[in-house]
Amino acid sequence: MPEFAGEIPVREPAWNVISSVQNIQRHQWGIDFECGFSRLLLRVLAPNLIRVRFSPTGEFRARRSWAVTPQDEEWAAISFDVQETEEEVIIETEKMRVCVQRHPCRVKFFDKENRPFAQDTGLGMGWRQMGAQKFQVANWKRIEAGEKYYGFGERAGLLNQRGKRLTNWTTDSLDYTMLTDAMYQAIPFFMALRPEIGYGLFFNTTFWSRFDIGADEPEILRMETLGGELDYYIIYSPEPAEIIRTYTQLTGRMPLPPRWALGYHQCRWSYDSETEVRQLVYQLRHRRIPCDVIHLDIDYMFGFRVFSWNPRRFPDPKKLLGDLAQEGFKVVTIVDPGVKFEPQSDYAIYDEGVEKDYFIRRADGKVFHGYVWPDRAVFPDFLRPDVRQWWGDLHHNLTEVGVAGIWNDMNEPAMNDRPFGDEGGRKVFFPMDAPTGSGDERTTYAEAHNLYGMMMARACREGLEKLRGRSRSFVLTRSGYAGVQKWSAVWTGDNHSLWEYLEMSLPMLCNLGLSGVAFVGADIGGFAGDATPEMFARWMQLGMLYPLMRAHSMINTKRHEPWEFGTRVEEICRQYIELRYRLLPYIYTLFWEATSTGNPILRPLFYHYSDDPKTYEIYDQVLLGSFLMAAPVYRPGVEQRMVYLPKGNWYDWWTGECYTGSTYILADAPLEKMPMYIRAGSIIPLAPVMQYVDELPINELRLRVTPGVCEWTLYEDDGHSFEYRHGACSTITYRVYSEGKQTVVDIQTRQGQWTPHPRRVIVEVVGCGEQEFTDDGSARRLVFD
Repeated sequence: MPEFAGEIPVREPAWNVISSVQNIQRHQWGIDFECGFSRLLLRVLAPNLIRVRFSPTGEFRARRSWAVTPQDEEWAAISFDVQETEEEVIIETEKMRVCVQRHPCRVKFFDKENRPFAQDTGLGMGWRQMGAQKFQVANWKRIEAGEKYYGFGERAGLLNQRGKRLTNWTTDSLDYTMLTDAMYQAIPFFMALRPEIGYGLFFNTTFWSRFDIGADEPEILRMETLGGELDYYIIYSPEPAEIIRTYTQLTGRMPLPPRWALGYHQCRWSYDSETEVRQLVYQLRHRRIPCDVIHLDIDYMFGFRVFSWNPRRFPDPKKLLGDLAQEGFKVVTIVDPGVKFEPQSDYAIYDEGVEKDYFIRRADGKVFHGYVWPDRAVFPDFLRPDVRQWWGDLHHNLTEVGVAGIWNDMNEPAMNDRPFGDEGGRKVFFPMDAPTGSGDERTTYAEAHNLYGMMMARACREGLEKLRGRSRSFVLTRSGYAGVQKWSAVWTGDNHSLWEYLEMSLPMLCNLGLSGVAFVGADIGGFAGDATPEMFARWMQLGMLYPLMRAHSMINTKRHEPWEFGTRVEEICRQYIELRYRLLPYIYTLFWEATSTGNPILRPLFYHYSDDPKTYEIYDQVLLGSFLMAAPVYRPGVEQRMVYLPKGNWYDWWTGECYTGSTYILADAPLEKMPMYIRAGSIIPLAPVMQYVDELPINELRLRVTPGVCEWTLYEDDGHSFEYRHGACSTITYRVYSEGKQTVVDIQTRQGQWTPHPRRVIVEVVGCGEQEFTDDGSARRLVFD
C-alpha cells in the first residue's frame, strides 16, 4: 500500500470477524440480515445480478450524486425464491443461487448446476488511519481450481492477473513496468472464468481499495477497502459478453464518437509552433499518409496557463485551425487541471476561481498548492457541479477557434511538492482530509481521490456538448474510475519505446475493454525513448487495431512520424494506416455495438472462445470484433511466430488460405506482414482508401465474406452529428449460410432514416469469387458456387 506522505500506514490491521446471523427481514428487492451490531444486505437486481452490502456498525453511507451505479429501486423488480434452514438462507433466481450461512455469516454463490463461485471464507473489519480513524473492511473468497482473473481496469503485465496484489488508487505511473501496481485508472472490477463458469465482481467503493488474487494465500481472493463498509455487485454468467453487458448496465456505456476520431492521430510533445504544425500536415498529405487528427501538447499554451494560446508560437490559432480543417484535419488540445497560481497578474481563470472559491482547500481552510508545468498551481474541485459547469464553459476559449477535441492529462492529479526539475522533488496528493464536494455531500478527499480525473473528463464532455452542440467531440483522459467510458476515451499513459511495452499494450488494452472501457489506445512507438525502425513498423501494425490509433513521442526524443524511419518503414506504415481506413465501416459498427451492449472493440480470444481453456492465457493474439484475429510480432528480428487458431475454419487475411482449428500453426511474418485471419462465417465491410474520413463520399463498399454461417449488422450514420439519436441512422443485416456446395449471402432491406451516398457494393466470398450491384437499400440474395 502506498504511504501517501505517511498518512496511511502499511501495517496490516487486526481483523475482527463478523458474528452470526441473528435476524432476517425480507422485502421486495432482497433480504436484510442482522448480525449483532453489523448488517448484511442482499439485493436481487436481475436474475444474474446480486448486490451485497455489509456494514460493521449497521449504518450505511448515504447515496452520493456521483455514484456510478443506479439506485436499487431503478431496477425492475424480479421474482426470486427464499428458503430457510437452521444452517442457511437460500435465495434463488432463474440463473443463480445465493446461500447465506448463518453461523458465522458467509455468502456463497452457485450456478443452477450447483457449481460454486465467489464463496466467502471470511468477512471482517479492522482499523486504519487515513486522515481520521476509519473502518477497513475485508472479504475473503475462495479461488476455485482453474479460475483465471481478468479486467481490474488498467494493469501492467499480461492478461491473467491471478497471483497479484492490485491497488485501486489513481496514480501518475511514469516509468511503469510489468510489476507496477496502482496506475492512472482505478477500476475495481474483474471477471473470473473457468470452463462453464464465470462471474464479474464490481467493488463499489471510491475509497482506497485493493484486491489480493492469491498472492498471500494461493487459493484465496481478498478484497479490502478503507471506505468503512463493503459494497459489491456479483454478475453471474459463463459468457464474458453477458458479464460485460450487465456490468455496463451498472456503470454506463460510451457515447458514439465522431467517425474522424477513429482515424489516425499524430501527436508529439510538442508540435510547438504554427510553422511546425503546418510542416507536419504538409508532409502527411504530400506523402499520402492518411490522418485525421493533430494533437497539440502543453507548448501551445502561454506559460502553461490552461485555456490560453501562446501569442508568439500560435499568433492566429483560428486561422491555423481553419486552414487545417480545409485539409481535413481536426485538432485536439491538451488541458491539465492545474491552474497557474498567479495573483495580481490578470489571469482571469485564476482570479475567477479564487473569487468563487472553486479550488481545493486544506482542512485548515487554506487553498492547496502543488507544482506542475506552470510551477505553483491550484486545482478545481470537480466533485462540485458548479465547478464542473464553470470548467466546461472555459473550453469556449478553445472551441471558438475550432478545437474539436480535448485531451485531459495529469489528472490523477499528478503534481510535485516543488517545481518540476528541482532536485529532491517528490509526488504528492491532496491531503486525505481536504474537504471536497458541496452541500450535504461534503466529504473528504479520501473518498474523492479516485474520482478526480473522471470528474474532470465529465466536466469536459458536458462542456463540449454545450459548446459544440451540433457536432460530436472527442474526449481523452489519462485518469479515471469505473464508468469513465461514459465521458471519455482512455490511453495507457506514458509508455516507453521498448519492445516490452509493445508486447504489454495488448493485454493492457484488453483488460481495459474487459472493464467496460472500449475506446482505448496506447501510444504507438512509445512515448519515452527512441523507437527503432523495426519496432515502429511492428507497433504501427498492431496500432492499426487499437480503438484509439495515436502515435506519440516525448520532447527531446526521436520524432515518431512514419517518414522518420526510412522509406521501407514509411511504406509499411502507409499500408497499415490505409488498411485502418479501409476497415472503418467495420470498426465504426463495433463502436456502435459498444454503445449498445458494452462489448469491447479489442477482445482477447477467450471472449468468444471461453469453452476453450487454451485461450485463457493467450495475451499476444487479439480479436478486432468477433471476425478478425491478429497475431502481432513483438520481438526484434522475428519473421515467424506461432499462432493459435480456435475451433472452426480460419482464412489468412493476405492469401485466403484456409486453416482448421483448434491448432497451432507457424505463420510467416516478414517485417511487411502482421499475421491476420478471418473467422469462417464472417462479413467484413471495406471502404476505399481516403486521406481522411470525409475526404470523399463512399461510392464503393466491398464486403469480404468467408464461407460459413453468420448473421451480422452494419451500422451507418452521418458520422459527426447527433442526429442519429433522433433516428437518422441505418442498419443492414447480412446472413451467410451454405446450401449444398453453394454459399448464400442474404442482404436484408435497409432499416432506418439515413440513406448513404449512392454506391456500388462488391460482395467477395473468399475462394468463391465476387458479385456486385448498385445499393438501393432493397433486399437481395446472392449465390456463389
